[in-house]
Amino acid sequence: MDNKKALVVFSGGQDSTTCLFWAMKHFDEVEAVTFDYNQRHDEEIEVAKEIAEDLGVKHTILDMSLLSQLAPNALTRDDIEVKDGEGGDLPSTFVPGRNLLFLSFASIMGKQIGAQHIVTGVCETDFSGYPDCRDVFIKSLNVTLNLSMDDQFVVHTPLMWLDKAQTWELADDLNALTYVKERTLTCYHGVRGSGCGECPSCKLRQNGLDTYINQKEGANA
Repeated sequence: MDNKKALVVFSGGQDSTTCLFWAMKHFDEVEAVTFDYNQRHDEEIEVAKEIAEDLGVKHTILDMSLLSQLAPNALTRDDIEVKDGEGGDLPSTFVPGRNLLFLSFASIMGKQIGAQHIVTGVCETDFSGYPDCRDVFIKSLNVTLNLSMDDQFVVHTPLMWLDKAQTWELADDLNALTYVKERTLTCYHGVRGSGCGECPSCKLRQNGLDTYINQKEGANA
């Protein structure tokens, strides 16, 4: 993967920031793209801009507001409660078609800037049941993207088989654990860093961090 250019789908959250550090390690040139789909908190876009600037990564924000019109959900509507799925239903935070559109538009952008490597933080291990975070979907879409543009894109998913503790471990291996812990925004209520501590995203993040720290301390004991 050396001497290649990569485009990271970037939200400013824990996962995509870890992927950004991963891409910066593995590729000579890295850019980031953030999608504005009228998400619940504009703060997410501000965090993404700040991190990209701080790390010296060229950053593009694309308007994807149409997605919020087509797929109302808890991430785009203040009047929809953030809650886990019940009885086999998907969580209220699921945005139908989001990764399909994001990766498609990222590849179109990649075609223009000469980046054949697309990096995304989707994960099947801690994916909350989101169908567009599954490995089979990513592999299928990768084939479709290549056929649609007659190109050879590679969609990289560094976190696909990692749980949250292992994602924190990867950040630590990249010398970015403190940076990710303090600078990213994962909270559904728009609170930076450790977040509100109450929403599903914050609980998953904190449980993963606690597990990793305990495992690390145990290994060093």
